[in-house]
Amino acid sequence: MADRALRGMGLGSKSFEDEEGIEFAARQRLGFDCELGHHFELTFAVEADLPAVWECPRCGREGRRTDGTQPEEKDEKPARTHWDMLIERRSISDLEELLQERLELLRKDQLP
Repeated sequence: MADRALRGMGLGSKSFEDEEGIEFAARQRLGFDCELGHHFELTFAVEADLPAVWECPRCGREGRRTDGTQPEEKDEKPARTHWDMLIERRSISDLEELLQERLELLRKDQLP
């Protein structure tokens, strides 16, 4: 009997609130173009930080703004090599000393 009271109403799918008296935030439209020539526009709040790139909804490639704003260049660090990490841990004189010790052991056939 209790389930009759809910018949015909999709629970959670409908809202009976109206938009009367609601003041929406100021908005702006921003256009983007991807490498393949797809154009798309997105809506942002006026006070939002605007991105320079956005993923194209059609092909998934990077879309750049149509107003000419370029993304910031990031400073990329060069990849650290094994030698760079070794130099961080030991000085050249320490390495030369270790080399001499290992060479002596190798010459005596005592290297593990």
